[in-house]
Amino acid sequence: DVITSPSHFLFRSPVRRGLEECPLLERVEKLRLLNLQHNRISCMRNLEHLRWLVFLDLHDNRISHLYGVSTLTSLRVLMLGKNRIQRICGLEKLTNLDVLDLHCNEIPRIENLSHLSELRVLNLAGNRISRVEGLRGLGSLAELNLRRNVISGVAEVDRLPCLRRLFLSSNCIGSFDDLACLGESGSLCELTLDGNPVAQETWYRQAALRCVPHLRTLDMKRITEEERRMACVLARKEDEKKRETHKQAVHKEKRRLAIRNAAQQWEELKACLDLPTQNGVKEEVKAGGTSVQSLSLSDSHLAELDGETLRLFGPGALEALERGWGVQTAGAVTTIAFRYISFDAIIPTLPRIRVKFPNLHLVFLETNISRLPQLAALAQVKRLDQLTIHPEGNPVVGLALWRSFLLYRLHHFNLQKLNGVEVTMNDVIAAERLFGTLGHVATTKTPRCRLLLLLEESRKRQLQFLLEGRGRRAGPTPEEDGRQLGEGLSRALFNYPVRDPSGDGQEEGAVDASRRAELVQRYLCGLVQWAADTSIKGEALHKLWPSMFVEMVRDCVLDMRDRPAFRQASLSRLTHTK
Repeated sequence: DVITSPSHFLFRSPVRRGLEECPLLERVEKLRLLNLQHNRISCMRNLEHLRWLVFLDLHDNRISHLYGVSTLTSLRVLMLGKNRIQRICGLEKLTNLDVLDLHCNEIPRIENLSHLSELRVLNLAGNRISRVEGLRGLGSLAELNLRRNVISGVAEVDRLPCLRRLFLSSNCIGSFDDLACLGESGSLCELTLDGNPVAQETWYRQAALRCVPHLRTLDMKRITEEERRMACVLARKEDEKKRETHKQAVHKEKRRLAIRNAAQQWEELKACLDLPTQNGVKEEVKAGGTSVQSLSLSDSHLAELDGETLRLFGPGALEALERGWGVQTAGAVTTIAFRYISFDAIIPTLPRIRVKFPNLHLVFLETNISRLPQLAALAQVKRLDQLTIHPEGNPVVGLALWRSFLLYRLHHFNLQKLNGVEVTMNDVIAAERLFGTLGHVATTKTPRCRLLLLLEESRKRQLQFLLEGRGRRAGPTPEEDGRQLGEGLSRALFNYPVRDPSGDGQEEGAVDASRRAELVQRYLCGLVQWAADTSIKGEALHKLWPSMFVEMVRDCVLDMRDRPAFRQASLSRLTHTK
């Protein structure tokens, strides 16, 4: 049917007439509207001469490509929904196009549209599009329909300055992060997201407003003032969360650098001391949970509290032990792990650890414990249930007797585990047999002045108490002295004194040095007196010896003159002696 009017011609075929191609319309070159929907047309032919055509409707046909419309330069509306089109192409000359409807086709991507600067409405619903892109150049686009696709991400929408309506219902959008560009669109006021996974989230509408603050309609429902207020609240929370996430990321990076620098300094120290080194610099890869509290952090040290574990990396981390620890907080700490810190630098802190942390499992990794006497310093801790000395960076673990020595020296702690292995009674007995005898011999045979130099202050007072006669009987034997000194004192001889580098430690060191000097002087005076007495006795013997020798010879000659009488007298003395 051809309908004429003063301004245009309209050709409309009967519905479902079964046309397989576009009819050849002669003598209607000025035809403006053409409706051929609901037929079986597979290609667009016989349209080249319709240069005045502004409206073409080929909805619900079998068209598979867009070739054949390139000459319709006056076309303003092109309706090709519900066809079999697989690609957008061939529209380069349709620069006047205002409406393009390609819904329900087989199009996988948006492309070849950048030249349609006059296009206002684009309908691509019901296709196979997975991502919104290829929209550059559509400066007049006001409505974009992408319902019922497989879209998971949206891009370039912020480059559409006139876009007001965007329909994304029934797609695969799972997060508002995939819609971030919508927030940059200053013109968008209507949006649909129903039928997407993101629409199932709690506070979905408020989150959508957070993404697109100037939105007026969402899923065909007008935005209320209450929803805007809640969106502002969520926005503040989201900003706080991002700041916290950024803060954690910065702290994580600082933590990594601090551990790496502490490890590097440790490797340099090992090189100076000619200690064995590992290949490369190792870092602490384990990151604590959300409860980790940073106590001290710098470029080269880290101290952090992770639940019940206090981790210290680098010598500077020892300052964390000086902070004010609450009773409850300190009581909750059950493990202190040292790494990249020399053991000799740790020893001065052991008395403070003893006071602040009553129940402990100490872990030493890369601390250069290389000699058995160093292990004796652990006796300063108040209580120790478990002890771990990693072979890495601690050469003492390679010694055959380190475990026995440690069990003997820390017998009073009643250690339960050593390097993760249960301590048995047989282990304790074997250690006692090995080092107990050595300690007893050292206690009983070492000069008392030398003992005072070896012992700690508490043991010095105990020994001085015995030496002054208040704790012992007159004339004791060395064995009695050893028993009175006790097993604890014999263990105390295996001592590893290290001066505290702090000011108080220096004063105590000065006092200790004064006492040592006094004891050394007394000991040397005694040796000098003994040597002088010996010399005097030798000189007296040298003078008296000739006369004593003459008297001895004379007595022997007189006794031997009467041999029977001498024998009888000797037998009588022997009988009397028995």
